[in-house]
Amino acid sequence: MQNRRHFLKHMAGLSAMAIPGMQFIQNIRAAAPKLQKDNKSVIIMWMGGGPPTIDLWDLKYGEATAFDDEPIETSADGVRISPYMPKIAEQFKHLVAVRSLSTSEGDHARGTTLMHTSRTPNPVVTYPSLGSMTAYQMRDKTKDLPLPSYIAVGNGGGPGFLGMNYAPFNCQNAGTAPPNIKPPQSLGAGMDEKERVRRRQRLFYTVEDSFSRSLVPGLSGATEKEMDLNRKKVADATVAHSEVYNKAFQLVAGNQGKVFEFDAKDQKSLDEYGKDGFGRSCLMARKLVETGVSAVEVNLGGWDLHANTQATLKNQRLPVLDNGMGSLVKDLVDRGLWQNTAVIWMGEFGRTPRINQNAGRDHWARCWSIVIGGGLMKGGQAYGATTKDGMDVKDNKCGISDVFATIYKALGINPADQIRDNLGRPMALAEGKPLNGVV
Repeated sequence: MQNRRHFLKHMAGLSAMAIPGMQFIQNIRAAAPKLQKDNKSVIIMWMGGGPPTIDLWDLKYGEATAFDDEPIETSADGVRISPYMPKIAEQFKHLVAVRSLSTSEGDHARGTTLMHTSRTPNPVVTYPSLGSMTAYQMRDKTKDLPLPSYIAVGNGGGPGFLGMNYAPFNCQNAGTAPPNIKPPQSLGAGMDEKERVRRRQRLFYTVEDSFSRSLVPGLSGATEKEMDLNRKKVADATVAHSEVYNKAFQLVAGNQGKVFEFDAKDQKSLDEYGKDGFGRSCLMARKLVETGVSAVEVNLGGWDLHANTQATLKNQRLPVLDNGMGSLVKDLVDRGLWQNTAVIWMGEFGRTPRINQNAGRDHWARCWSIVIGGGLMKGGQAYGATTKDGMDVKDNKCGISDVFATIYKALGINPADQIRDNLGRPMALAEGKPLNGVV
């Protein structure tokens, strides 16, 4: 029911134009070359639970705060990471380990909000997530894309005051079309496909016109031509309403959502990425940004490791992460997508340098690491440093707002540009400063 309710939020109105069957896919293919050239995308790799970054990107080998895993060299000079991530190590010449991040939230829910929005949770203002804000900033370049501009494989960050236009379209299973974009077998049985689409379109027109009239009662009785003219004059809510539902209608009226599915050509890639949920999500992320989608979020949970951290990383989390992330970076580079795509790997906080009595680590936000790369960023480096035992930031302390400013600048967006919140107050896209030497 939750998936259906989410889909209906995207679906409850009109498409300004119907795109039957194969024309849907043809429009995607026709738009793809220009979108690849002009559009910028962000891929958010969300590690739910709070990963122990001291065991991944900033190992303290030989110290009391470390396990006995000796780090390996990477393709970035002087940067060493966990030995269980050899594929990522090969690609680190394209990446940046931000080792001096310091944040303020050690609670899962509050940390999730902070890291998705770069702002402390606020009861008055609901801030947009990085994915939503990127989709908003790229809206002029993706207006003709017959797909949502922000897609999450699993869960994604919310749109905040930007509204449903920029909410993530959730696809729960990578490689499988969302079930609600396929009509039931009994719907329109025996009816010509084009006729079924036309009937659905007429229904959507009826719903949309009803919505417009509820905002502007004076539209009642207007001719179709007058309705078309008046739709453009109605408040922004109506315009937003139509834009969201136009995208959703095109998904339904199109070729059964094949853009979300894998086929025989993807089997070799699946072997490289990993056929687990995360690997499949990373492959879908590459396919979506290649199509022109502005923001994609993929999820890998299971990081709340208060016990048995070392064994869980070695045998479960890191092999999955390595295949998916390492293959994604390589694929984006090989396909010429890296310069237009920013990648950010993060969770809600890090883990304590001190190892607890259960051979695990607890919540820790004082100093920890994330990984970024792509776009205009200069890969192959570590930014900042922590002390020898990992208890404090030693050099170049930064906040998540600085990281967001770096991501925006890497995508050609000025982080100082302003947007108005739901109270009408101006605010910068990111309050921090881009990381010096990274972009």
